Amino acid sequence: MIVADTNLLAYFLIDGKETSLAERLFALDSEWIAPLLWKSEFRNLLSLYVRKNLMMLEKSFQYMKDAEYLMRNKAYEVESNQVLRLAQSSRCSAYDCEFVTLAKKFEIPLITLDKKILESFPETATNLNNFLKHTT
Repeated sequence: MIVADTNLLAYFLIDGKETSLAERLFALDSEWIAPLLWKSEFRNLLSLYVRKNLMMLEKSFQYMKDAEYLMRNKAYEVESNQVLRLAQSSRCSAYDCEFVTLAKKFEIPLITLDKKILESFPETATNLNNFLKHTT
C-alpha cells in the first residue's frame, strides 16, 4: 500500500510523459490511498487542463469518473492538528501535508515527484523513480 499524491493519479490516468512510470508502480502495488482532498485537487487539475484547451470538458468528466472508480473506498480523513504541525515545520502547503500525514498514519510511503515534499519529508516521501528502482 502507498499514498499516491494527486499528480501520481494524473500521471496514471492521463496519458503523458510519466504515465509509463505510474503504470509500472500500479503493477507493483495497486493499493493506492489518499486523503479526501485528492478529489478536489484532481478536479482543479482537470479544470486547468480544460481552461488551457489541453482537454475537452467531456473528456475531463471521464477522467474524473475513472479517478473516482480507482480511488473508491481509498480516501481518508486526516487529523487537522497533525497537518498544521507539519505545514508549520516545513515549506509545504497544508494540502501537501495532508498526504504526508496520511502516509505517516499508515506508516507507508508517499510516492511523489514533488521536490518540495521530497526535500521536506525524506523519511516519508519517496520519489517515484527511486521507488521503482528499489522495488523491481
